[in-house]
Amino acid sequence: MSTPAVSGRAMQRLSINQITVREWGLAEAVEGLARHGVRGIGVWPEKVEELGLERSAALLRAHDLRVSSVCRAGFFTVQQDPSRVSDANRRAIEITQAVGGDCLYIVCGPLDEDNDLAGARDRALDGLAAMAAEAEAAGVALALEPLHPMMTADRCVIVTLAQALDMVDAVSSPAVGIAVDSYNVWWDPQLPSSLERAGARIISYQICDWLVPQPHPVFGRGIPGDGVIDLAGLTRQVDAVGYQGPIEVEIFNEDVWSRDPDEVISLIRDRFPSVS
Repeated sequence: MSTPAVSGRAMQRLSINQITVREWGLAEAVEGLARHGVRGIGVWPEKVEELGLERSAALLRAHDLRVSSVCRAGFFTVQQDPSRVSDANRRAIEITQAVGGDCLYIVCGPLDEDNDLAGARDRALDGLAAMAAEAEAAGVALALEPLHPMMTADRCVIVTLAQALDMVDAVSSPAVGIAVDSYNVWWDPQLPSSLERAGARIISYQICDWLVPQPHPVFGRGIPGDGVIDLAGLTRQVDAVGYQGPIEVEIFNEDVWSRDPDEVISLIRDRFPSVS
C-alpha cells in the first residue's frame, strides 16, 4: 500500500502513538506510519526494548520519524521510596534520550495501600522531584499527565490540569512540563483558565474522542470524530496559549485494535484536518 504524503500545515503536526496500532511491533508501526506519510510517532519503552534500543533508534532515524513522546514512566505512589529514582524510570529516561523523544510521559500512580489520597499525592511529588533531577541532567523533558478522575484509585492520583500545574510549580525544574490529553481534561470546567496558566509549559498534546456510551474507562477511547469532544475547539485553546508542537493521536480501544491498522491510520489521516 502506498499513500501520498500528508500535506498542509495542520497535517504536518499529525503524530500517532503506537498503542493506537497495538498489534504492530515497533518496526511495523514505524514502517506503516511512514508508508502513510505520517511524520510523528509516540513510542512505548516496552516496544523499544522488544526490538532493541539501538535498532529502534536507527529505524526511527532511517524513516525520519519524529518521536513526539515516549509513554510512559512514573508510578511513584507504588514505589517503596519515591525519593529514589527506580531502575524502570531511569531506563525510560535513557530510552527517551536515545530515540530523541520530545518528552517522556509521567503518570504519578494510583492510590496507595492505606487509601491515603493526600499521602499518595505527597509521594507523587517526591518522586517527580527526584526524577526531574536525573531527567534534567540527561536533557530529557518530563511531561506530567493528569488522568481522568475515574482513574484515581487504580492509575493516577493527579486528575486535573490545575493539580498537575501545582506539582510543576512545586518541583520548579526546567525538565518538567505538562501533557494535555483530550480524554483526560475535556470535562474540566476550569480547563480554560488552567490552559492559560499552563502556557508555554504545555510540552505535549494528545487527542482521542469520548464515546457515548462509554465502553470501558480505560480501553474505551474513540477515534477522533467518533465521540462528543470538541477537539478542534480544544486545539484552538491549546494553540492560543502557545503550543505549536505535534498533535498525537493515542487510542486505547479493543475494537480499534481488532481492525486493520492501515485502515485505522487512513481514517485518522482523513479526519485529522477537521478535528485538529
